Amino acid sequence: ERAEFAKQLGTIIIMIDLVIGYTAIQTMAIWARKNDMILHLHRAGNSTYSRQKIHGMNFRVICKWMRMAGVDHIHAGTVVGKLEGDPLMIRGFYNTLLDAHLDINLPQGIFFKQDWASLRKVTPVASGGIHC
Repeated sequence: ERAEFAKQLGTIIIMIDLVIGYTAIQTMAIWARKNDMILHLHRAGNSTYSRQKIHGMNFRVICKWMRMAGVDHIHAGTVVGKLEGDPLMIRGFYNTLLDAHLDINLPQGIFFKQDWASLRKVTPVASGGIHC
C-alpha cells in the first residue's frame, strides 16, 4: 500500500529494509519492475549476523541474494564510517554486485568463479545516498 501511495505521489524510488525478509524483498522487486520504480534496499539488521566473528555470514552472501532477488540499490559499505570494513573486502562486495563474471580473488573474499550471465547488476550505495 505504501509503495502504491509513493507511486501516486510521483516518486521514482522506494526503500525497503533487509529485515522484512527475503520473500517480501523479492515480491517488492517484482512490483517495482512492473511499476517502473527503483527499489533501494537498506541493510538494517545486517550487522546482527554479518559482524559476528564466530558465527553468522558474510555480507557478500546478502549481496548475492539481493542481486538474485532483483533489488536495484543496496547499502554496500564503505572503508570508513558507520558501514566501514576492510577496503579489499568492500571492493569484493562491489564486484559481487556489479560484475557479470567473478574470478577467484582471495584478498577480496571471492573464493570461487561465478558467472552472473544476464542477471541485472545492483548499484552499491554508501550511506547518505552516495553511489559507489
